Amino acid sequence: MIRPLLILAALAPLPVAAQLRFQDTRAIDVAVSAFTGHAIAEEGGARTVVDPRLKLAACPLPQLDWRGTSQDAVVVTCDAPKWRIYVPVRMPPQTARAPVTAAAAAAPSTKAEPVIRRGDPITVEVGSGGFSITRDGVAMGDAPAGGRLMVKVDPAKPPIQAVAIETGRATLPGWAQ
Repeated sequence: MIRPLLILAALAPLPVAAQLRFQDTRAIDVAVSAFTGHAIAEEGGARTVVDPRLKLAACPLPQLDWRGTSQDAVVVTCDAPKWRIYVPVRMPPQTARAPVTAAAAAAPSTKAEPVIRRGDPITVEVGSGGFSITRDGVAMGDAPAGGRLMVKVDPAKPPIQAVAIETGRATLPGWAQ
């Protein structure tokens, strides 16, 4: 009598709390769209949705960043538990490029001057039609206006990603100013 009950108990689905929790790939799609500012399959947005068959451990705070200077993929990273995926971005068609002359190759490239520097106290703000939220933090890197940087807002939590607006001000990616 006890044996059939044990078998039934083993076959019964586990309670939700006991099941392994996986990262919702749709949430990653939404985050990537907000990060790039473009919808999936749009030029500048993710090429396709993140494969829903991926079984990534649930991440409380995924971080997003561009891969390299060509910005051809978004890197989605989780620190605890540790995982990383690359989401390819649909790039505009390559236009014919003029050959690079020796004078053009020797000219120094101009780099935008940072408006926020590492260690600066800054205010991260977001808002829309009737509400606004601000949070004070400390810049963890340099960023020109429109550039991305990490901001430490709570010593007990991982830093957040922000977009520099001007000296002392930043916003979250995907929130227009």
